[in-house]
Amino acid sequence: MVYRVCFVCTGNICRSPIAESVFRARVTEAGLDGLIEADSAGTGGWHEGDAADPRTVSVLDEHGYGTEHTARQFQPSWFGRLDLVIALDTGHLKALRRLAPTEEDVRKVRLLRSYDPSAGADLDVPDPYYRGRDGFEECLEMVEAASAGLLDSVREHLEERPV
Repeated sequence: MVYRVCFVCTGNICRSPIAESVFRARVTEAGLDGLIEADSAGTGGWHEGDAADPRTVSVLDEHGYGTEHTARQFQPSWFGRLDLVIALDTGHLKALRRLAPTEEDVRKVRLLRSYDPSAGADLDVPDPYYRGRDGFEECLEMVEAASAGLLDSVREHLEERPV
């Protein structure tokens, strides 16, 4: 059975596509393709149908990550098929928990940086959209730092599942 993870930010053109691309790379590196799937969405539909922000694509490409991305809005009906919904900041966390149809679905929603033991108290990945390129680089660094812990957690959940 495939373990499904969805990364969620505001418009699905900056933070969540970065997280999706990095996490997919970690899954591939770990030899877990076919066991773990990752995608992304936004809490809003402003950019639905758009490609990732060109700065997102540029930063990912320069660091060896690829992305073929089309923005979309997160739908509450997706909770039933997802194992984990990863919010990029506390605003997304609150919005997703409000959308969750059941208490079980509420428990699926987590903050990405909660998987980074060095993150400290501020678990938000700042929105790079209105910042310069350095904001996208900072976003990538935060995502990379949290991805190893997230993968370890998902791997534990996979081991706990009945065969």
